[in-house]
Amino acid sequence: MNVPELREGDLDAFFEAPRHAYGKNSPYVSPFKSDLQRFLDPRTNPLFKHFGARRFFTVHRAGRPIGRIVAHVHRASNQRYDLRRGYFGYFDCADDAEAARLLLTKAQEFGRAQGCDELAGNFNLTAMQQMGVLTEGFDNAPFTDQVWSAPHVASLLRQSGFEPFFPVRTFEVDLRNLDPDRLLGPRQREVLSDPLLTWSTLRRRGFAGQMREACRVLNEGFDRNPMFVPLTEEEFLFQAKDMMWIVDERIGCMVREGNRAVGVVICIPDLNPFLRATGSRLSALTPWHFLRSRMNRRRAVIILYSVSPSHQNRGLNGAMLHKVTVALKAAGYESLGITWIADVNGASLRQVEKLGARTLHRLHLFNKKILA
Repeated sequence: MNVPELREGDLDAFFEAPRHAYGKNSPYVSPFKSDLQRFLDPRTNPLFKHFGARRFFTVHRAGRPIGRIVAHVHRASNQRYDLRRGYFGYFDCADDAEAARLLLTKAQEFGRAQGCDELAGNFNLTAMQQMGVLTEGFDNAPFTDQVWSAPHVASLLRQSGFEPFFPVRTFEVDLRNLDPDRLLGPRQREVLSDPLLTWSTLRRRGFAGQMREACRVLNEGFDRNPMFVPLTEEEFLFQAKDMMWIVDERIGCMVREGNRAVGVVICIPDLNPFLRATGSRLSALTPWHFLRSRMNRRRAVIILYSVSPSHQNRGLNGAMLHKVTVALKAAGYESLGITWIADVNGASLRQVEKLGARTLHRLHLFNKKILA
């Protein structure tokens, strides 16, 4: 009898599971295996060193990994929002209800052992990283830092008693048909001509220092956003560790008033075509694939944009997006992805509407009470 087998801590299987679950031709794109290992290592990831705990599992049939999950706790988030919430992330599974139940049961057991009364996800691994379960837009290829999962994943969660909440969307902008001037009104033009503001792009030289500035602006600007937890510099730099090598210095934006950064847009080339070409594995051919991808950049993605409270409602966000889209078009980019925006975030949704963006994916978080 082909009984599913559960394993814990098998990184090789964890990396391979989505390919077996969804098929090699699905839109899913994995990060590099080495990056997955780095994210999940409690000795190196500041999230687990200081703020939480985690376990990860895979489920196998006939010797093949067909599903995976990470169960984790973010204690700083629970403290900030007075919750006892556990989380699951990287939940990818074949259309196999028995296998899914095994994984989700393990995540619930972990949550209860950590004193939690609720389990929610996907969070990979926090709200500032990939999050959500895809519920619409399954045919659309994701950009870097966007989630993709098959239609049956949400159904598997419902079958195990999870309910959707907190809807979000990702977006795509057709740069070929965008007139960046549509972002400019009186306030944005006034900001662009303000002699007290200086504008720069993100550069490799001094990159770590720029990321520290970006971390502060992010924490200030996102402070009141739902589920946001301020990142330490250590966390932010850990997540941005390799960004210096893939940043395109022509795009991205940082605005300073005097010596203090007050606005930032982190925009990078979309890495998913490169990752797909390499199979998300490092090899002797990786540098060739990387150079080839640099010569054929057509897609970019905004990882985040933020404005310090002192400069909000003054048109700075629109002015930054104008600068970035002008630069993207000049550099030959044709498509711009935007990572998730919650349905409750009216201000950001108005910005993407001005960009003429179309909804690429719709996602929800799923949760379940796990009281003993």
